[in-house]
Amino acid sequence: MAITSYPFDAQVVTETQYSQMFREFQDSGVVASFGSSGFTVTAGTGMNLNVSAGLAFVRGFMVQSTATEVVAIPAASTSVRVDRVVLRLDPALNSIVLAVKQGTAGSTTPPSLTQTDTGIYELVLAQVTVNANVTSITSSDITRTRPFVGTRILCWNTNTRPASPRLGQIGWNADTSSFEFWNDTAWVPLIGNVSWSTLTGKPATFPPSAHTHTWSQITDAPTSLPPAAHTHDWGQVTGKPTSFDPTAHGHAWTDLTGVPATFAPSTHSHTWASITSKPTTFTPSTHYHDQYLEAGDTIAWSNGTKRVHADSVSGSGTYYAVWVQGDGTFARNTSSRRFKQRIRDIHIDPDAVLSLRPRIYDRRPKEEGGDYLRDEFGLVAEEVAETLPEIVTYDEEGRIDALRYDLLGVALLSVVQDQAERIERLEQLVRDMSR
Repeated sequence: MAITSYPFDAQVVTETQYSQMFREFQDSGVVASFGSSGFTVTAGTGMNLNVSAGLAFVRGFMVQSTATEVVAIPAASTSVRVDRVVLRLDPALNSIVLAVKQGTAGSTTPPSLTQTDTGIYELVLAQVTVNANVTSITSSDITRTRPFVGTRILCWNTNTRPASPRLGQIGWNADTSSFEFWNDTAWVPLIGNVSWSTLTGKPATFPPSAHTHTWSQITDAPTSLPPAAHTHDWGQVTGKPTSFDPTAHGHAWTDLTGVPATFAPSTHSHTWASITSKPTTFTPSTHYHDQYLEAGDTIAWSNGTKRVHADSVSGSGTYYAVWVQGDGTFARNTSSRRFKQRIRDIHIDPDAVLSLRPRIYDRRPKEEGGDYLRDEFGLVAEEVAETLPEIVTYDEEGRIDALRYDLLGVALLSVVQDQAERIERLEQLVRDMSR
């Protein structure tokens, strides 16, 4: 008979026919939610494994275990192997039992499953790595590989997909967390990947939204940041003084109050060039030159006498070295104790004196276009100020102006004294060595 139909009343239906019918209702797998405890394989004692209770379909047949079962892993080999724990359907024996398929020693590839259409069919529950010469199995050696059912959509791992799928069969792959289907050649995602190039209606550009970056995410960041011009509230400033001494400053005339309306001229002088309506010639009148300068004469009268080198000193008279003050006033260079106070010692570093550099230079002219005083030699005040500032003088504006050459000889005393001490020590050393 070419056409067979079943099951009907008063008809003999074989287990093979029932198996064919039920396998279309449900695929082979553990009947439970994915990852639940049905037929879970765990480590037991020694080489024994525990398989928990569960319910499963195997090729249209149902198997149920109501208690934990123990299966034994064969003794370890001298090299590693991989075994499998399976539910084995044997229609000839009318049974589905737990079994262990032993792998090949020296290979990490698990043994192949027997999955026939009408004969023995094996559903894998776990694979077990059996290391060389071990006497017990640990939980880290067990990899669970159970497929699950519970709805018509089968749940599997990548290595527990149906062995002989039909075109269009759909399942959930727990390894990739995606639905996949059999296209008669391979398992492919149910929802294909979408590339940016295939999207339509997408914007050409994206304005950045408000966001932040950590400093480590910024490339080409400078290693240091110079402070930019900025201000601070007075309350933000720390370590500020409680009072301020006025510094040198100026005021506009309009800012002053109580100023006089007129000013009586004070004693002053003018340069010849600044005088207007002056005569071009002068008729000489009866006059004389005082031989000596009067007290209070200024530098403008420094030529009051040109006979100092020819004059002699007699009686109580004497010669003085002369200082010229900043305003041009002459003053005697006195040195008596009665003109001094707070007399104390000062240490002049001999090396500071010896580091002075004699220089030769041209003196700038007094007027533009005038003659230079050429090849004058001496010291440069700015250079002296670096090592021997005691003999440097400053003008009214605080600029380095001149040197006290008269004090250079005093500073040289420290050099002479230092050399005298050294000579004395050397002489004493020679005397000690000659004894």
